[in-house]
Amino acid sequence: MEQKVFLITGVSGGIGRALAVKAAESGHIVYGTLRKPEQMEAFAALAPGKTRPLLLDVNDHEAAVKTVDSVLSESGRIDVLVNNAGYGLFGAVEEVSMDESRAQMETNFFSAVNLCKLVLPNMRASKSGHIIQISSIAGFRGTEGLSIYNASKFALEGFSQAMAKEVALLGIHVTLVEPGPFRTEWGGSSSIRSKRVMPEYTETAGLRIRTIQGYSGTQPGDPDKAAALILEVISSARPPLHLPLGQLALEGFREKMAAIESDIQGWELKSRDTAF
Repeated sequence: MEQKVFLITGVSGGIGRALAVKAAESGHIVYGTLRKPEQMEAFAALAPGKTRPLLLDVNDHEAAVKTVDSVLSESGRIDVLVNNAGYGLFGAVEEVSMDESRAQMETNFFSAVNLCKLVLPNMRASKSGHIIQISSIAGFRGTEGLSIYNASKFALEGFSQAMAKEVALLGIHVTLVEPGPFRTEWGGSSSIRSKRVMPEYTETAGLRIRTIQGYSGTQPGDPDKAAALILEVISSARPPLHLPLGQLALEGFREKMAAIESDIQGWELKSRDTAF
């Protein structure tokens, strides 16, 4: 694969950082966004000259404009955008406040929309490019205790599926990466629990949240292997729109598709009978 210019959001850890390292090791130029100034030096040192830190809070849309402009000014192009920045918000529907819900959507969805809009003109002009959206199995299947996180990833999925159709004839690819449990801090220090906790949900949403927090640090997924597979997808002539990652994600996809098919078959005759 010829040298490409990557812009990856959220490279302080997890899959974002693993992908930045793998891409740089493969000879690519990787611009990575970080929210804390003290993280900049360590990222630059990962692969000097190849890993280039950018200070950015993805929720600051005006700053994102300047960030993209600076990358284009320095490198002339952005070949691959990876929208990875995000966090998990835990809580039952009743527990999560509207402010907490809006903050989740801003980071996990609207920041990605904004960055896509910012890189598309350059990709259109070059008639090439690849947008990688780090989604989740939670963007395809709802889970108790993750309702608003589910909503943010479901929104990303629908947006990206439509965008993929819009840009297909322009030489631009879109891939939704949908991991199951990977050994990152998503379920630990990178997550937020709703301020309100209700005893009525202890054995439903609460149980699921405790389970996720309990296995944080021991998840089966390897971020380095995920990064290697994402690079393989980027180099593919026909990259997939959907890329579930890990056995649990694959099982989750198949279980939901089977459940949908069962619902369709069970009500198909009555559904067909709703026409004039």
